[in-house]
Amino acid sequence: VQLVESGGGLVQPGGSLRLSCAFSGSFFSFYAMKWYRQAPGKQRELVAASPIGGSANYADSVKGRFTISRDSAKKTIYLQMSSLKPEDTGVYYCNAVRVGTRDEYWGQGTQVTVSS
Repeated sequence: VQLVESGGGLVQPGGSLRLSCAFSGSFFSFYAMKWYRQAPGKQRELVAASPIGGSANYADSVKGRFTISRDSAKKTIYLQMSSLKPEDTGVYYCNAVRVGTRDEYWGQGTQVTVSS
Protein backbone atom coordinates (compact mmCIF):
# COMPACT_ATOMS: atom_id res chain seq x y z
CA VAL A 1 0.00 0.00 0.00
CA GLN A 2 1.18 3.48 -0.85
CA LEU A 3 -0.50 6.74 0.07
CA VAL A 4 0.22 9.97 -1.78
CA GLU A 5 -1.16 13.27 -0.50
CA SER A 6 -1.60 16.39 -2.56
CA GLY A 7 -3.39 19.72 -2.44
CA GLY A 8 -1.50 21.54 0.27
CA GLY A 9 -0.27 25.08 -0.07
CA LEU A 10 -0.41 28.61 1.26
CA VAL A 11 -3.83 30.10 1.92
CA GLN A 12 -5.08 33.20 3.69
CA PRO A 13 -7.12 32.97 6.88
CA GLY A 14 -10.74 32.24 6.04
CA GLY A 15 -9.79 30.47 2.85
CA SER A 16 -10.31 26.89 1.72
CA LEU A 17 -8.23 23.98 0.51
CA ARG A 18 -8.98 20.42 -0.50
CA LEU A 19 -6.43 17.75 0.26
CA SER A 20 -6.38 14.45 -1.58
CA CYS A 21 -4.85 11.11 -0.64
CA ALA A 22 -4.48 8.54 -3.39
CA PHE A 23 -4.38 4.92 -2.22
CA SER A 24 -2.49 2.41 -4.33
CA GLY A 25 -2.88 -1.24 -3.46
CA SER A 26 -5.67 -3.72 -2.93
CA PHE A 27 -8.71 -3.86 -0.70
CA PHE A 28 -9.20 -0.13 -0.25
CA SER A 29 -12.64 -0.82 1.20
CA PHE A 30 -11.06 -2.79 4.05
CA TYR A 31 -9.14 0.24 5.31
CA ALA A 32 -10.18 2.85 7.79
CA MET A 33 -8.78 6.14 6.54
CA LYS A 34 -7.72 9.13 8.59
CA TRP A 35 -6.12 12.53 8.31
CA TYR A 36 -3.59 13.68 10.87
CA ARG A 37 -1.62 16.88 11.12
CA GLN A 38 1.52 17.99 12.85
CA ALA A 39 2.25 21.60 13.63
CA PRO A 40 5.82 22.77 14.23
CA GLY A 41 6.99 21.74 17.68
CA LYS A 42 3.82 19.79 18.40
CA GLN A 43 2.76 16.18 18.37
CA ARG A 44 0.88 14.68 15.49
CA GLU A 45 -2.87 14.87 16.09
CA LEU A 46 -5.88 13.21 14.58
CA VAL A 47 -7.96 15.61 12.50
CA ALA A 48 -10.62 13.46 10.84
CA ALA A 49 -11.46 9.80 10.44
CA SER A 50 -13.49 7.86 7.91
CA PRO A 51 -14.27 4.47 9.43
CA ILE A 52 -15.68 1.60 7.41
CA GLY A 53 -19.45 1.58 7.60
CA GLY A 54 -19.64 4.36 10.13
CA SER A 55 -19.93 8.09 10.40
CA ALA A 56 -16.97 10.35 10.04
CA ASN A 57 -15.58 11.90 13.17
CA TYR A 58 -13.54 15.01 13.72
CA ALA A 59 -11.31 16.75 16.20
CA ASP A 60 -13.24 19.40 18.11
CA SER A 61 -10.99 22.08 16.67
CA VAL A 62 -12.12 21.38 13.09
CA LYS A 63 -15.77 20.36 13.51
CA GLY A 64 -18.03 22.30 11.20
CA ARG A 65 -15.09 23.45 9.07
CA PHE A 66 -13.50 20.26 7.72
CA THR A 67 -15.12 17.37 5.88
CA ILE A 68 -13.57 13.99 5.17
CA SER A 69 -14.86 11.91 2.29
CA ARG A 70 -13.85 8.84 0.33
CA ASP A 71 -14.29 7.89 -3.30
CA SER A 72 -14.06 4.12 -3.54
CA ALA A 73 -14.00 4.12 -7.33
CA LYS A 74 -10.93 6.37 -7.34
CA LYS A 75 -9.47 4.88 -4.15
CA THR A 76 -8.99 8.36 -2.86
CA ILE A 77 -9.91 10.22 0.30
CA TYR A 78 -10.32 13.94 0.59
CA LEU A 79 -10.21 16.53 3.30
CA GLN A 80 -12.19 19.63 2.43
CA MET A 81 -11.03 22.44 4.68
CA SER A 82 -12.83 25.76 4.95
CA SER A 83 -12.70 28.80 7.21
CA LEU A 84 -9.04 28.05 7.69
CA LYS A 85 -7.20 29.54 10.64
CA PRO A 86 -3.49 30.10 11.26
CA GLU A 87 -3.61 27.33 13.87
CA ASP A 88 -4.53 24.89 11.09
CA THR A 89 -1.00 25.27 9.77
CA GLY A 90 1.00 22.06 9.68
CA VAL A 91 1.92 19.00 7.70
CA TYR A 92 -1.13 16.90 6.94
CA TYR A 93 -0.72 13.15 6.73
CA CYS A 94 -2.97 10.47 5.32
CA ASN A 95 -3.23 7.23 7.31
CA ALA A 96 -4.68 3.85 6.42
CA VAL A 97 -5.32 0.97 8.80
CA ARG A 98 -6.63 -2.35 7.60
CA VAL A 99 -9.46 -3.25 9.92
CA GLY A 100 -8.77 -6.21 12.16
CA THR A 101 -5.02 -6.14 11.55
CA ARG A 102 -1.98 -4.13 12.53
CA ASP A 103 -1.33 -3.15 8.94
CA GLU A 104 -0.89 0.62 9.00
CA TYR A 105 0.43 2.97 6.35
CA TRP A 106 1.30 6.65 6.18
CA GLY A 107 1.69 9.09 3.37
CA GLN A 108 4.62 11.48 3.08
CA GLY A 109 2.57 14.50 4.14
CA THR A 110 1.55 17.74 2.50
CA GLN A 111 2.23 21.19 3.94
CA VAL A 112 -0.65 23.52 4.70
CA THR A 113 0.19 27.08 5.68
CA VAL A 114 -2.51 29.52 6.71
CA SER A 115 -1.13 33.02 6.79
CA SER A 116 -1.85 36.51 5.57
